Amino acid sequence: MNRSKIIAQVAGPVVAAVVWWIASSQGLPDEATRILSAAAWMLVWWIAEAVPLGVTSVLPMVLFPVMGIASIAETTAPYGSHYVFLFMGGFLIALALERWDLHKRFALSVLVLAGGNPRWLIAGFMAATAALSMWISNTATTLMMLPIALSVLHKVDAKAHPNFALALLLGTAYSANLGGIATLIGTPPNVAMAGVLQDQFNLEVPFLEWTLMALPFSLLMLFVVYGLLTRVLTPVAHGSLSQGHDEIRDELAALGPWKLAERRVAVVFAITGLLWVGRRWLVDWTGLEINDTTIAMAAGVGLFLIPSSDRHSERLLTWRDTRNLPWDILLLFGGGLTLAKALAEAEVLTMVAQALASWDGVSQGLLVLLFAGVALLLTEVMSNLALTVVMVPIVGQIALEWGVNPMLLVIPVTIASSCAFMLPMATPPNAIIFGSQRITIREMASVGLVLNVIAAVLAWVWGVWVLPEWLEFL
Repeated sequence: MNRSKIIAQVAGPVVAAVVWWIASSQGLPDEATRILSAAAWMLVWWIAEAVPLGVTSVLPMVLFPVMGIASIAETTAPYGSHYVFLFMGGFLIALALERWDLHKRFALSVLVLAGGNPRWLIAGFMAATAALSMWISNTATTLMMLPIALSVLHKVDAKAHPNFALALLLGTAYSANLGGIATLIGTPPNVAMAGVLQDQFNLEVPFLEWTLMALPFSLLMLFVVYGLLTRVLTPVAHGSLSQGHDEIRDELAALGPWKLAERRVAVVFAITGLLWVGRRWLVDWTGLEINDTTIAMAAGVGLFLIPSSDRHSERLLTWRDTRNLPWDILLLFGGGLTLAKALAEAEVLTMVAQALASWDGVSQGLLVLLFAGVALLLTEVMSNLALTVVMVPIVGQIALEWGVNPMLLVIPVTIASSCAFMLPMATPPNAIIFGSQRITIREMASVGLVLNVIAAVLAWVWGVWVLPEWLEFL
């Protein structure tokens, strides 16, 4: 273990002790002092990644009962939130897509359609990556797309197309981040936000309604990123990349004809998507209490029942496949919801919100821009999921103090947390692409800075003009 990790591990309890002393000396109630101390410990470990995220996420099970914050039953209840299982169901579908190479077939098909024009090829990579990232993790999407991108780059004359590699790789990373915004299960911050809104503010975010609001933002940012990358920040000239296009066509041909297992996974995926979109009509028609989690878990269970070919063959998913589930992310949901609940019950969030809400001369639009900007800065240096579970409860409480719907402030913060463009450590896609050793931090930061500013402005536009109209529809 390196020295920085040890320092970070020690810093957690040390900072917790300092926070305890400061809070006590300021006369805060004992309950608020205890939860602030525990929250400080968790926040230090989350930001510094002193231990794996999943380990920090179960820390409340130790600290809360020992410190008298909550009983073990009260502490563990949020880990069973239906939003945790919504994401688990989504992950199971993603595992089936990956196991039977359906995601690869889709991506290669899109790239073949894009043709040999370098700009169109970048557009194809970004479209395929974003579409996949709507349903499977941005990490898995990027890991699958990177080898395809590198195989294309090996066939491209770098002198004839000097910016092509940079534009292609950055476009792949950025579209993986942006695609996940479009659906409720596309990226962990979306699900975490929905869980906090449900638990703390009794507000539901349905799957279809989220997509109707977030998909236009995702598409608009993708168009902006594509345009700036290929024409301004890393200009890509017109021309032909016939060799690179042939490489993609060969990879698609190597997959062979559609297998029965692929067709069956595709059917499960399509039915799940249709049920998510039509859930409200289904509930009205049947009278059954069906929510997005019910649909996701039904699909997940079905994948363990449906054979991959004949009835004696292996199922579309087996239990050993679940070893690839991101258990740390699921635990992080639970830990974040538990922390948010404890902070709310100790009225810490209310105290913070009242202090910030007392600012004079601050408009709602300025608050949206301020919090979106803070989220954009912090997401470059810490997990966007950890950032969401920390910021969303506070921002939501501030909205209540201002007398506005919490979603008007919370959603721009959540969206901004997924718009990390500057640094490799900001998101897994950035780190994976940087690991190809074809991009420098300076190149990523210079391009990402411009895109971060645009993302902040667009999040502000959504918060001020789009979300009020969307809430009327909701």
